[in-house]
Amino acid sequence: MDTDVAPWLGWWPQAWRLAAAAAVGIPVWLATGVLLKWQAAGTGSWFLIGDPLVALGCLTALVWRRFPLAVAMTVAIASTASALATGATLVALGSVSTRRRPVEIGVVGLAYVTASQFAVGLYPVQGPGPPGPWWVQLAFSALTAGIAAAVGMAIGARRAEVRSLRDRAESAEREQTARAAQARALERNRIAREMHDVLAHRISLVAMQAGVLDHRGDLTAEENRVLVRSIADGSHQALEELRDVLGVLRADPTRPEPPQPSLDRIPELAADARASGLDVTLTTSLTADPPDVVGRTCYRIVQEGLTNAAKHAPGAHIHITLEGTEGDKLEVSVRNSPAITENVRPPASGFGLLGLGERITLAGGTLDHHPTPDNGYVLTARLPWPNPTHEKRT
Repeated sequence: MDTDVAPWLGWWPQAWRLAAAAAVGIPVWLATGVLLKWQAAGTGSWFLIGDPLVALGCLTALVWRRFPLAVAMTVAIASTASALATGATLVALGSVSTRRRPVEIGVVGLAYVTASQFAVGLYPVQGPGPPGPWWVQLAFSALTAGIAAAVGMAIGARRAEVRSLRDRAESAEREQTARAAQARALERNRIAREMHDVLAHRISLVAMQAGVLDHRGDLTAEENRVLVRSIADGSHQALEELRDVLGVLRADPTRPEPPQPSLDRIPELAADARASGLDVTLTTSLTADPPDVVGRTCYRIVQEGLTNAAKHAPGAHIHITLEGTEGDKLEVSVRNSPAITENVRPPASGFGLLGLGERITLAGGTLDHHPTPDNGYVLTARLPWPNPTHEKRT
């Protein structure tokens, strides 16, 4: 990006610029001195004293380069009275050309060519042969100005390319950092979702059974023993499931993850809920197995429905319905009646339905949950069930 104010250079680039100006200006000054007619022009004292002083001022101006156009014009005009300042003028022209602005380059180049023509009147020189036509001097000045401008534009193009590559590298680094942060956030969400799905259901059942022990004083010894054994078994299973989740997080990435529960585990899930004291019925009309992603999502939907019913509707009847056809959709419904008994509710995470909604959205389905007219609650999800034969053909 071009700017009106040029950046400050370090001492080493500044030394190179001044050395280049001196390397061009000194030969021109010496050649002028050799060819100069001292007696005819009467400019010997100016050539030895004034010319170098003007050139020194031009070199000093090159160091102060915050406004290269103004510096270049000043140096070009001053070079009219100094042959030694020719190098400084060409360096200033090259510096302006690095910005690759045609108007600025043309103005400074024209000033340099014009100043060189006036300098001929200050130092009338001649070689061993007859003097050449006026246009030779004009063409030579224009050629040197064009070379300086071309070199400056090449340097400017190189700087722009380096700046573009640097910006591109910084942009890629920022993008990589953003992707890494997004990946970490997604992984945290996945871990939180897995922890909730694995533990919330089990802990909810344990809390419900513990609440029954706390509020029911009319239970027999055998019923108390069954509830205590169920609490112990549920706690043990919760620890085992937590150990499995943590094992996945700490495992070697080259090892495959253990299989996730799918649609075939839903009857087992309902049986565990009944064993824990829930009144659960399961109705299914499925005649085929859906894809793994749909099956796993369906299992988590039923699990979340049972967990919420155990938390918020103790003693209620829970009805699970699975229906759908291959090539159309799979509908999962978990409906519970109003709560029958009061129970101490375990603390709610507040992220169960949110995580479930994310799962269903990733599977391409929709989620709906709302209270029923009889003060119960229903959780319904519709998942796409593609036809594998149709997918193979397409």
